[in-house]
Amino acid sequence: MSADLSTGADASGASAAGSPGAGTRDFILPDLGEGLTEAELISWKIAVGDEVHVDQMVVEVESAKSVVELPCPYAGRISALHAAAGDTVAAGQALLTVAEAASEGEASSEGGGANLIGYGTSEPKTRSSKKRSFGTRTDANSPTSAATPPAAGEAIAPAEAGAMATEARAATDEESRISPVTSPLVRKLANDHGISAKRLAGSGPGGIVTRADVLAAIDSTTASPATAAEPVPVENVPAGTPNGLVPAGTSAASARTTENSRDTRTPITGLRKVVSERLTRSRQEIPEATIWLDVDATELLNTKRALESKTGEKYSLLSLVARFVTAGLKKYPIINSSIDTVAGEIVTHGDINLGLAAQTPRGLMVPVVHGAGEMSLRQLRDSVSETVGKASTGKFSGEELSGGTFTLNNYGVFGVDGSAPIINLPEVAMLGLGRIKDRPWAVDGELRVRKVMYLSFVFDHRACDGEEPSQFLTFVADCIENPVSLLPEL
Repeated sequence: MSADLSTGADASGASAAGSPGAGTRDFILPDLGEGLTEAELISWKIAVGDEVHVDQMVVEVESAKSVVELPCPYAGRISALHAAAGDTVAAGQALLTVAEAASEGEASSEGGGANLIGYGTSEPKTRSSKKRSFGTRTDANSPTSAATPPAAGEAIAPAEAGAMATEARAATDEESRISPVTSPLVRKLANDHGISAKRLAGSGPGGIVTRADVLAAIDSTTASPATAAEPVPVENVPAGTPNGLVPAGTSAASARTTENSRDTRTPITGLRKVVSERLTRSRQEIPEATIWLDVDATELLNTKRALESKTGEKYSLLSLVARFVTAGLKKYPIINSSIDTVAGEIVTHGDINLGLAAQTPRGLMVPVVHGAGEMSLRQLRDSVSETVGKASTGKFSGEELSGGTFTLNNYGVFGVDGSAPIINLPEVAMLGLGRIKDRPWAVDGELRVRKVMYLSFVFDHRACDGEEPSQFLTFVADCIENPVSLLPEL
């Protein structure tokens, strides 16, 4: 990562502190890789005043890919934290400041053993003698840096001279103030509304300009108290304007911007942004088709109870269906494929890496059970159970969220019967499971109450036509209705 001018950062993800003073260093958010430029701060593991050592984990952040803990590259005492839990921090922005002792400074340059890619310690680079200062500054050569000199022979009283100097400094500070703005999103928001973010008074740590500061500036621009009370003559008001009044100097369109003051705006960032972009792309690119079947799951429930009674172990319905799915993918391998749009090829995968769509506190995620096709039922059960257990926190590593070849989506847990799910790129198919509910069902010519569920299957028409998907779905349905039928496949 190249040096960041606003912090003096080097490629190690740390910088010598510019403003805190000698013996302090800033630890900045490093380059997270894969084009990620920001992360949300989840929690601090230290507090101001704490002593830290090199490579001690100090903060937990969430990128669009995963949640990671970052090690501090310096030893010393924490003198400042520059963000709070819930804040979005841009790569290159200071996370904390460490006040180093002389011996600790030497130790920090030796490096540690807990480094991640892009994190940790490195030898500080030689910094330019040019410093960029945030906050107020006074330029001795500026025409406004001093009061206008008195005429020759004119004496100035000490009190008057002090007042003139104070007034001159205030004018200089107001004109030259440049607040630090590290987030490109904040700068873009300000620019879109014709506001210079760097001229705003920042409310964040160290005077950093935040999104809230920009929104406040936008509100003050669109609804200035000086003009809000001035009515415009009726003959000058555009037709259809409520009450025939708008603020002086504004249009009816701008007057309506404050009508929905009770609305809440939530930025689409982090994981939500990634999910939005991926699902949008999936809908735009894939000529998908959906088929479904209603299935009698009574025997599946009976088999589950018999298996648990025989072994004394617990088996989830999801793990049993996952076993049917892996058998079906081996039987119809085209379903376990992806589309390489660059090469114009269908890639049929030799390994079955089963994705499990999961709703987590972070949002929709698809953790992957790698090598599911080679697992026994007990191994698959344990892997599915471990993956589902992690969904309660959403803390999956990047590896756990990548490499899937087919996705299983159990939306029955939300109490719905069916859905037409969106395919998880770059895969070509997804199987959805609805809820199991008592329904009338014909058995041997007689109407009975059975445990019935719906299976929804969506597939990419570029990879296959309707035959293989229908055969795959029928195979899984047959296994659910008669689990013993899978024995020859084992």
